[in-house]
Amino acid sequence: MALWRGSAYAGFLALAVGCVFLLEPELPGSALRSFWSSLCLGPASAPPGPVSPEGRLAAAWDALIVRPVRRWRRVAVGVNACVDVVLSGVKLLQALGLSPGNGKDHSVLHSRNDLEEAFIHFMGKGAAAERFFSDKETFHDIAQVASEFPGAQHYVGGNAALIGQKFAANSDLKVLLCGPVGPKLHELLDDNVFVPPESLQEVDEFHLILEYQSGEEWGQLKAPHANRFIFSHDLSNGAMNILEVFVSSLEEFQPDLVVLSGLHMMEGQSKEFQRKRLLEVVTSISDIPTGIPVHLELASMTNRELMSSIVHQQVFPAVTSLGLNEQELLFLTQSASGPHSSLSSWNGVPDVGMVSDILFWILKEHGKIKSRASDLTRIHFHTLVYHILATVDGHWANQLAAVAAGARVAGTQACATETIDTSRVSLRAPQEFMTSHSEGGSRIVLNPNKPVVEWHREGISFYFTPVLVCKDPIRTVGLGDAISAEGLFYSEVHPHY
Repeated sequence: MALWRGSAYAGFLALAVGCVFLLEPELPGSALRSFWSSLCLGPASAPPGPVSPEGRLAAAWDALIVRPVRRWRRVAVGVNACVDVVLSGVKLLQALGLSPGNGKDHSVLHSRNDLEEAFIHFMGKGAAAERFFSDKETFHDIAQVASEFPGAQHYVGGNAALIGQKFAANSDLKVLLCGPVGPKLHELLDDNVFVPPESLQEVDEFHLILEYQSGEEWGQLKAPHANRFIFSHDLSNGAMNILEVFVSSLEEFQPDLVVLSGLHMMEGQSKEFQRKRLLEVVTSISDIPTGIPVHLELASMTNRELMSSIVHQQVFPAVTSLGLNEQELLFLTQSASGPHSSLSSWNGVPDVGMVSDILFWILKEHGKIKSRASDLTRIHFHTLVYHILATVDGHWANQLAAVAAGARVAGTQACATETIDTSRVSLRAPQEFMTSHSEGGSRIVLNPNKPVVEWHREGISFYFTPVLVCKDPIRTVGLGDAISAEGLFYSEVHPHY
């Protein structure tokens, strides 16, 4: 009976549509389809998914980002830590009685005038930078003005402390932090971060973070991007005083991942000190039990000899993974005469093919390829509009999720939201690009529905994803550290490592 009733309904509908067509032969096809849809007795169709490229990309990320099978349980992080004093760069310089002049980079800041020139230089490019301020008294005078300035905020600072803080947000992780931790920093740290007593000191190290917004103007100067300029007179971190405490703490803590940062803080030291300390860094890393991966987080540098020494004095072969941004990558290849080293600066968005070539060269020349005595198998590169993870095949898993997670956290942390708010972010990555400028390069067209692009080159895999860039960022400091921490959190190292 039910079958007969269904056939009758279908016949009636067909007859009705036929009558309409005979009476109104000129009726548009869309109207007929609408009429037929209104007569359909089946369930209503599902509402459409996100239509904007940003919405589709965010939804695709959420589907891709899954926790690895083997997860970290205990993460040890060292060795630079401080208190970040964050405020408007333009307002602080105005409060110091400085006015906008000509920009000029200084590898070390010796005076207020040097500070003004360096800030203008990098604000004009919209680029991040970090410098050492050599004059202790002048720095402390500036720091006091900054710390008491209306609207100035105090945060956990230093790559190690920021990475540790990010890891500590996951309650199932135990986090050890070794660095010069003063009373203010200790107060700011997550309860899940354990600081050994040997790391505690009576006075905090302060770093001044001068922020500027995209389009912000000062005199004739206009910032093309939101970013920050960092400077300090930080002797504890500059000498990496906590390195030995860090390594000696590992035996008791028993981590399954070690994260090291702070090498860039040695720029204010003598060449002889740098050479000696780097050798001690390599010795310390070699004391870490085999099988525990070591991630090295790089930061802004200007000393080519120091960078070259980090590359060549066995530091790169001693670590398992690297994290760095576009400024650090270009400076690295310039310092070590790598691919595209004649390029003086990036022209806007860093070229994907050039970045890929440099990452390939680092892993090919300094990574764990064939019989080379090196542990380096992974590089996490990040720039404002896209990220790339490059790995030597056979050592890492879940890297699609890892690169997507790193890009997602860049959008949420910059906008200070729990999830991606598609109304507050924009997709600015190149719509198409070459994977390399060598003969083997191929052209890729970006598809927001499949946001992670994968390609391979001579035993090295590359994972590219765009970033949903926050239109009006709340805070830019520590984004690179959050990106690296999130990428590591979702990464899995193969057991035989």
